[in-house]
Amino acid sequence: MIEIYTAPSCTSCKKAKSWFAKHNIAFEERNIISDPLSTEEVKRVLMRCDDGIEGLISSRNRFVKTLGVNFEEIPLSQAIKIISENPQILRRPIIMDEKRLHVGYNEEEIRTFLPRTVRILENAGVRMQSVI
Repeated sequence: MIEIYTAPSCTSCKKAKSWFAKHNIAFEERNIISDPLSTEEVKRVLMRCDDGIEGLISSRNRFVKTLGVNFEEIPLSQAIKIISENPQILRRPIIMDEKRLHVGYNEEEIRTFLPRTVRILENAGVRMQSVI
C-alpha cells in the first residue's frame, strides 16, 4: 500500500493526491501536522532516504530557520527527535510503499509508483508517437 504523508495547506501534496487519484492508484493519506510521525516512523523513513536528513528537511522552511539547528552538526538521535516534534519542517509530500520512497512532488519521478505494466505500455506509446 502506498502511504502519502501530507500537510493540509501543501500544494505539492494536493498535486500528488490528485495524480494518484487520476491514475486510480489507492493510497493511504496521513496528515503529519495533526498526526506527527513517531521517532520510530522517522527512522523508518530515514532508512529509505538516499539523501539522509537533508533530503527530508525543507531548509527554506521558516520553521527550520526559527529552530536554529544545524542538522549536520547534531547527533542523529537528536535530529530524529526534533523532526518528530516539529513535523512542519519536513518536505512534503513523503510518498512511500514497500520498496520506494519519494519526497516532494515531481510528476516524472512519481511515475515510479505506476504499476510496471502500465509504465511499459505508456513508454511504448511514447516511443510509437515519436516514430510517427
